[in-house]
Amino acid sequence: QVQLVESGGGLVQPGESLRLSCAASGVTFSSYVMSWYRQAPGKERELVAAISNLGSQTNYAESVKGRFTISRDNRKKTVSLQMNSLKPEDTAVYFCNADLRPGISSPSGRAYWGQGTQVTVSS
Repeated sequence: QVQLVESGGGLVQPGESLRLSCAASGVTFSSYVMSWYRQAPGKERELVAAISNLGSQTNYAESVKGRFTISRDNRKKTVSLQMNSLKPEDTAVYFCNADLRPGISSPSGRAYWGQGTQVTVSS
């Protein structure tokens, strides 16, 4: 049974940092492209960052480039999102996604989602 469990969300002030983590189980972790998505109230879910199977490639939404960093540890089966210089517009539920595909540019395959973790940026 595939499980993705996110942690690390919370309430922070603008300009502060948070680090999200996602622990995977029940998967051959290195077979999956791992991503973080977010969904704000009243908006569609959007891709925030993705990292290739072995971690050699990443891509980011324009809105987070230079502020967020995605990383993975295939031995520990974890993926993390370091979020710096947070802004109120980063407020959303953040979801971990595991997509069974050979590369970051490949078509989406079988995908799994975590339950989400709330990030709130407010003064």
